[in-house]
Amino acid sequence: MLLYQRDNGGWPQDHGDAIDYSAELSEEERAAIAQDKSREDATLDDHSTTREIDYLLEAFAETGKSAYRKAAIRGLEFLLTAQNAAGGWPQKYPDTSGYHGHITYNDNAMIDVMNLLFQVAGGEGKYGSVDQDLRARAAGAVQRGIACILNTQVVARNGQLTVWGAQHDRHTLAPAAARKFEPATLSGSESVGIVRFLMRLENPDESIKRSIRAAVHFLDSVRIDGYRMDRIDDPSQPTGRDRIIVPDSSKTLWARFYELDTFRPVFTGRDAVVHYRLEDIENERRMGYGFYGSWPRDLIRKDYPAWEALIKD
Repeated sequence: MLLYQRDNGGWPQDHGDAIDYSAELSEEERAAIAQDKSREDATLDDHSTTREIDYLLEAFAETGKSAYRKAAIRGLEFLLTAQNAAGGWPQKYPDTSGYHGHITYNDNAMIDVMNLLFQVAGGEGKYGSVDQDLRARAAGAVQRGIACILNTQVVARNGQLTVWGAQHDRHTLAPAAARKFEPATLSGSESVGIVRFLMRLENPDESIKRSIRAAVHFLDSVRIDGYRMDRIDDPSQPTGRDRIIVPDSSKTLWARFYELDTFRPVFTGRDAVVHYRLEDIENERRMGYGFYGSWPRDLIRKDYPAWEALIKD
């Protein structure tokens, strides 16, 4: 983990996947990784950088080895530097080319950072090894991040306060597209993590309460009752498998992407053409991307009612 850390304090991925730190490395592999330390490919994608910082703080608490704390502090400094003027975090830093520079809620990248910095600012347990100055800076970054969250919550054309996109333009704050199959839409997935973070905050002000309530109301309003998604074997398909939607009165689904203003579920393949039925995009994307899920279920049924009861006490 220390070997993989970049000179700027962040961590990369391993060819688009999380680094497997349990893998044994040859001397040649270790030398190659060391040569890459100056690369500017650090990322927050798929829990990268945040998971390493958290792990190293835990390791320092258990062992007292200063190298672990030093690396974690460098990682925290990287996160503070990567925060943009809008208060958000990009998927990658300092490489903010293309969609990498968007405010990135996708796969909970920004919320991973917010949760970590929130813990650091609190200074409890393993986070107590972070000095007071850095904890105060983390607290300030969290406040700017909260402002960014509130500022990026989408107001639909009809005036309804809704949820968030998977990405937002860091200048205009509007929902933004990323890869060809990730259009500028409202997210039925990432919005859940955002709401859960906001519900962590003690003594939330009215703007935060309004944000949470509006988001939960929206997610509840776009639920798709009476269906489930199945994976089936289908030799006629290029992958030999398929995902299909089937009736089931006991189940509820949500779409990953909802169209801005119409709130219709949308599905996009690698040609970037928007469709309104999952079966209309290519099989490879149907199998390779999560277009339907149950992400908001427990938020709506359990977490939100518990939060409402808590703030009324």
